[in-house]
Amino acid sequence: MPETDVPQVMVARLLRELRQETWPARLNTAERAGIDLVMLDADIAGCVTSWLSNEGLLDARRRAALHRRFCDLEQVLPELDEADNLRLWQVWYQMVRLIISDTAPSD
Repeated sequence: MPETDVPQVMVARLLRELRQETWPARLNTAERAGIDLVMLDADIAGCVTSWLSNEGLLDARRRAALHRRFCDLEQVLPELDEADNLRLWQVWYQMVRLIISDTAPSD
C-alpha cells in the first residue's frame, strides 16, 4: 500500500491543510442543527490529534465521542454555506470518516 494511502498519513496531510483555513468569527457563537460549532470543532480536533499522537489508536471514550461528532457533522453539513467556511467542515468530515474506518480499540 502506498504511504499516501495510509490513513494516518492522509489525516496528517488533511490536518495540515485544515490549519490553513480561516475560522470565521461569526461561528464563535453559531449553532447549526442545534449543535454548537465551536464545540464541534474543538471535540473533533482533540480526537484527531489524539489519534495521530497515538499512532492510529483511540480509547473507548474518544472513539465514542468521535462517532457522536461524526453524526453531528452529518446533521450540520447541509446547513452550512461558504460564509461558514464550508471547506473546513468538509475536511473535518473527511478526516473523521478515515479515522472511524481505520480505528481499532486501544483498550
